Amino acid sequence: MNLYALIGYPLGHSFSKKYFTEKFANMGLSETHQYTLFEIPDIQEFPALIKSQPDLKGMNVTIPHKQAVMPFLDGLDASAEKVGAVNVIKFMADGKLIGYNSDYYGFKTSLEDFLAETNIPSIKALVLGNGGAGKAVVAALKDLEISYKTVSRTKSDENIGYDDIPEIIADYQLIINCSPVGTYPKSDQCPDIPYDALTENHYLYDLVYNPLETLFLQKGREKGAKTHNGLPMLHLQAEKAWEVWNS
Repeated sequence: MNLYALIGYPLGHSFSKKYFTEKFANMGLSETHQYTLFEIPDIQEFPALIKSQPDLKGMNVTIPHKQAVMPFLDGLDASAEKVGAVNVIKFMADGKLIGYNSDYYGFKTSLEDFLAETNIPSIKALVLGNGGAGKAVVAALKDLEISYKTVSRTKSDENIGYDDIPEIIADYQLIINCSPVGTYPKSDQCPDIPYDALTENHYLYDLVYNPLETLFLQKGREKGAKTHNGLPMLHLQAEKAWEVWNS
């Protein structure tokens, strides 16, 4: 059996198993390929997991392990080095584990589609969250020459705080939620931004895809903002992962 898996914690929100199970069925691979979920709250469990699953051929990585898994790998592809985070692991024939990042591709491609009718370089972005997913978003924004500020609960030289947003939200039309806030089952939560200040000139992109319309997107839509969920990004990054595993 060719086994593929997702590691992270928690994983009750994930669509990855459904996506790949359907993909294997459509490709006629159900008898030889399987996708499963491994919830590991502590990345220190990673080596034992790998040893216990000799059939593993590829792995996806999600919150909170996209950066924490890197020291356990034997090498990084240029995509992971560029972003500084890993969401795909390729199991090489010699037993080595190589980290890749397909979030960058998935986000950049879907954002370009979302902003197809916009003069992209003229727009400015607020990136909510500075974890592994946020690093992929920032790398894509840099390559698209979109000016941005990263927002975190803790201010630093690199991040502004949520209490700084009201002063600048009129000038930052693109707001990207890279945090897990609003993910099922905590669908009644949303990032702490001044939703009353949103207008039809704003674009809200949520990397969360379960639920398909988060409270963040709902509040934006009610103010006339254009909204985009994380499902297209999930599909794009998943297809890129499949390409990596089979290259």
